[in-house]
Amino acid sequence: MTDTPIRVLICEDQALVRAGYITIFSAQPDMEVVGEAADGRAAVEAARLLRPDVIVMDIRMPIVDGIEATRRLAGPGTDTPAKVLVVTTFNVDEYVYEALKAGAGGFLLKDAPPAELVNGVRTIARGDSLLAPAVTRALIGHFAERLRPSDTSRPARDEIVRTLTRRELEVLEQIASGLSNAEIAEKLFITAETVKTYVSRILAKLGLRDRVQAVVLAYRVGLVSGTD
Repeated sequence: MTDTPIRVLICEDQALVRAGYITIFSAQPDMEVVGEAADGRAAVEAARLLRPDVIVMDIRMPIVDGIEATRRLAGPGTDTPAKVLVVTTFNVDEYVYEALKAGAGGFLLKDAPPAELVNGVRTIARGDSLLAPAVTRALIGHFAERLRPSDTSRPARDEIVRTLTRRELEVLEQIASGLSNAEIAEKLFITAETVKTYVSRILAKLGLRDRVQAVVLAYRVGLVSGTD
């Protein structure tokens, strides 16, 4: 553990929920809450001013919603993309997929236990993405129609198949299923360190920033199916 705490910015419009997050994260010896925001515009301003290590972002906020705030802070064209962890009520929000496209490093449900929230911030701070298997399955099921490959997806899929080795394709399929590195290692009978190497190669070859983008790409081009 580094001596420098993870600097966290809380962006949530409900004061009670925001206070709960602050209490949880402030209690961690390796975290420091450096600011809070109650709407998306304030979130963008605070993030640019404070430069936190991780932004905990709600989706439904006034003035500017969390998706647009995430896009401004971590989306395509940003010079130094922020690390954003979206925490939302999945059964209510229908914009999680758009948040991932906007550059979020992952998401958790609001009813996740405090330990999962803390682990989520640490995961995003390390530069890893967070896409829990159960949430991945819900995401794919919820957005199966939107993620279904189109007639124009075949060339992109063929290019990926040509670009990646057979083993890399296998790892990509497991990533798209929401498995962690440890779970992939166990399933493919390789070490977790080897999986990490494969993941890095896949992201580099396909020009992707993180495994969240890899999941979306795998489904959009039809490498895997939401009905599996």
